[in-house]
Amino acid sequence: MLRKFISRWLGKDEGTTAIEFSFLLVPYILLTLAIIEISIMYVGASLLEGATGSAARLVRTGQLQEGADPEALFRQAICNYATVLINCDNVIIEVREMESFSDYDEMQPQYDEDGNLVPGQFDAGGSSSRVLIRSAYRYTMMTPIVGALLGGPDNSRLFVSTIVLQTEPYDFEG
Repeated sequence: MLRKFISRWLGKDEGTTAIEFSFLLVPYILLTLAIIEISIMYVGASLLEGATGSAARLVRTGQLQEGADPEALFRQAICNYATVLINCDNVIIEVREMESFSDYDEMQPQYDEDGNLVPGQFDAGGSSSRVLIRSAYRYTMMTPIVGALLGGPDNSRLFVSTIVLQTEPYDFEG
């Protein structure tokens, strides 16, 4: 039965269906790859945001400031959260104490000639301090066609996560 069907199908002279399918196949595959790439890109951005928020909690509660090496603890907290799509060695972090929340306007991120965030200082402040926390990661696209459209000449996109908070009054007496 199947053999008869295949021989009848192969014996036909008309190929309009095959030609129409071949015209639609390439755009369909490109669209599917673009949807997958953009989805993975947004997951990476979400992971960076969540990792920054998780590490910022250590700053807010004072656990980071009371540790032996605050910068290493902060980086480790980011790495523990974002283990899948983000290479921890390529995350750029900046933690700065501010005098007041209005100082945020003067603490805009600085970028180098390649568009990468320039790493800033690491000062987590103390009890009841206002702190700016910024992390950045350059995500490299997996597909060259989508990368050229969304990422630019180097097939990558910079994700930046910024959190401004006030630490808790964690200095207790007695």
